[in-house]
Order: sequence, then structure tokens, then C-alpha cells
Amino acid sequence: MLQTHRWEPFTDLWGELGRFRNQVDQFLGQLQPHVPGLSTAFPPVNVWQDADNVHAEAELPGMKLEDLEIYVVEGNQLALRGERKPFTADKGVWHRQERGFGKFARTIPLPVPVDLEKVEARFENGVLHVTLPKSEAAKPRRITVKTE
Repeated sequence: MLQTHRWEPFTDLWGELGRFRNQVDQFLGQLQPHVPGLSTAFPPVNVWQDADNVHAEAELPGMKLEDLEIYVVEGNQLALRGERKPFTADKGVWHRQERGFGKFARTIPLPVPVDLEKVEARFENGVLHVTLPKSEAAKPRRITVKTE
């Protein structure tokens, strides 16, 4: 009896690519503690602006407020510094450890200078929300055009 096999190149290709990606992820995961520049920036930060403010949000799961410092530097940079304490598994064996820990420092350039005296921050559910009012010089001004 003749047995036929249908060749499905894309099914085979996607499966192979998935297996390759898993191997690369596993390899990079092993390197990450030893290669400081390989990890992604922590904490992840979103920055946007509206007419009056620049807004920033940083994800800081598991952090305590007393382990965090927030600064505005040079009028147009947001600096975040802190330390995320490691979790210790007293009676267990690690199988995977992807969440980083330790000291961190990030300085994020802001799109415009901000008013340092009016900056507000709140920390809710592991997310830091910072509202940075734009300085008066940075706000758009409407110019009246005179006619002759």
C-alpha cells in the first residue's frame, strides 16, 4: 500500500520557528544575569502630553513607596531610582526566574520643560502616576496677527 504524506511547508515552518524562539529565549534567560545590557529597561515607562501637562506612568509591581525616589532633573528629565527586593523561596527549587530585582535608575527625557513646583505623583496598585505641569514658557501661545 502506498502511503502519502501531504507537505505543509508553513505549518512545519511555524512550528520550527516556535521551537527556535523558545531555545533563544531560554539561552538569553540564562545570559541575562551575567550581561547587564541585555535586560529590558526597568521600570517600563509610558510618557505622553496634553495641552497643559506631561504625564508619566511607571510599572513597579511589588515595590514599596519607601524604596522609590522620584526627581525632576534639569527641568525636563524625570529620574526614577529605587530598589526592588528579591523574593526568596525558603523551601523550594527555582525553575524559572524572570522577574528582576536589585537597584535601578532611569532618567527619561521629557518633551518640554516642566514646572517643578507643581509636579504631583501618586502610587496605586504598583503603578506610579506622575503629572508634570508644563512650564509657562513651554505652553503654546496664540499670536495675534495685526492687519494694516
